[in-house]
Amino acid sequence: MESINEIFDLECFFHLSPDWLCVAGFDGYFKKINPAVSKTLGYTESELFAKPIDSFVFVDDRSITAAKRESIIKNNPLYDFENRYVTKSGEIVWLSWTSMPVQNQQLVFAIARNITDKKKLEEFSRTSVIFNNREERKSASLQNSDAINGGNGSAFFANLKPISELSIADQLWLYELETLVRKYIGKVDLSIVLLSSEMGLSERQLHRRIKNTTGITPNNYIRRIRLHMSMEAINSGKYRTVAEISYVAGFETPAYFRKLFKEFYGRDVAELLQ
Repeated sequence: MESINEIFDLECFFHLSPDWLCVAGFDGYFKKINPAVSKTLGYTESELFAKPIDSFVFVDDRSITAAKRESIIKNNPLYDFENRYVTKSGEIVWLSWTSMPVQNQQLVFAIARNITDKKKLEEFSRTSVIFNNREERKSASLQNSDAINGGNGSAFFANLKPISELSIADQLWLYELETLVRKYIGKVDLSIVLLSSEMGLSERQLHRRIKNTTGITPNNYIRRIRLHMSMEAINSGKYRTVAEISYVAGFETPAYFRKLFKEFYGRDVAELLQ
């Protein structure tokens, strides 16, 4: 009878797998990895073998990851554990792990699937209030629905596409864009020039992509993110004045912010700070 190695080229499978295939020691170092690990993180194999695995884990996840590792060493398999790693360029990668200990060799055999896009979609869905008038009305505790359905705030909502019409690719792209806007939200002069440079597109291309994807102009889209962030700041309970909220959301003046907030949410922001 042919052995499994004669039927299948397991080394080829190991190298071609898009998932991470790893062998780690109980000492916390990689012993063997497939190319997907280096490709994802941007480090060479030598760099990945030279440092403890923990050094590549996102700092906020190191404690829980260490606890899971200790559990594995005690001969407890690990299933569907999610944590974050940091690439050489500083990007965050989400992984879902299944790990099995081999006590007599003091090794851990592990498979990790890159679930970064899944996490981005979940986050985009969580913040999709930007595309959902009903949730905006609910989150703001509005009594006057006219502010959303054709009242003073109608300009904010005209032509806005529902999230159900966005493709997965569009949602992922908008997640990257919103993350960038939030990164620079403190810049009152946040412009299409800066965003286009960061997104690797011309100003014209970025303007067209935002308009075609969302149905609204870039300035309208950015303004909506600012206003949504102002509501997040209010709900956090950390801020007490209109000026503080205005500054956090990146508006030029409290008076202008207060006017836009009233148009968008149908209530005076000062009422929500009392």
